[in-house]
Amino acid sequence: MNLLELRNVESFYGAIMALRGVSIDVTEGEIVTILGANGAGKTTLMKTISGLMDAEKGTIDFNGQRLNGMEPDRIVAQGLAHVPEGREVFPYLSVEENLRMGAYARKGGGVAEDIELVYSYFPILKERRAQSAGFLSGGQQQMLAIGRGLMARPKLMLLDEPSLGLSPLLTQEIFAIIKRLNAEQGVTMLLVEQNAHVALNTAHKGYVLEMGRIVMADSCAALKASDDIQEFYLGKQEDSQRGQKRWKRRKTWR
Repeated sequence: MNLLELRNVESFYGAIMALRGVSIDVTEGEIVTILGANGAGKTTLMKTISGLMDAEKGTIDFNGQRLNGMEPDRIVAQGLAHVPEGREVFPYLSVEENLRMGAYARKGGGVAEDIELVYSYFPILKERRAQSAGFLSGGQQQMLAIGRGLMARPKLMLLDEPSLGLSPLLTQEIFAIIKRLNAEQGVTMLLVEQNAHVALNTAHKGYVLEMGRIVMADSCAALKASDDIQEFYLGKQEDSQRGQKRWKRRKTWR
């Protein structure tokens, strides 16, 4: 069952069209990745889904509900959590206070139990639970941002550039936890990521976004086997018979 469906979505920054007829599906239980270079429209896509930007055209359906025109707080209440680019933790609140903020819109109890669940995935946060979030390292802040998103008990989590500014070792650690959360907690995820290697090794299927439009869509195994993805996103270079790099070829989707 598709948990999230976008059909022909268009979004604008002023007079500039940032998304050009984007259609994607996210099936329940999947990790889906959106690949693309800077300026491709990836963050705009996430903001449009979570209600921070309005879709001028097209439809966004989540768990059977039409999200178009819905306020962001109501979208969160529907079960969609957005972990934004740059983490955006509350720097003057403690780690535990940040986590409790993630459960602010929830109804019912279980907050303490969910905090302990977050700590089980991110033990360093338990060690630093009384520390101001602004004094955490970048990797620890990313863990906190993901943990805060989990506190909303989301059906779908939007992760915008979780590897941004992190070392390769921390990136591998964060993505290993993302895979565990999907497998063990059943959290469906839509992942925007510039690091194509780690994204394609984590997700089940992917889309390639260029200049605001979807140019490829397939399973991650198929995308990794694509010559275009290998050359333009995974850094593989073809050599001529004399060992010299060929002139850069055009992408087949152009």
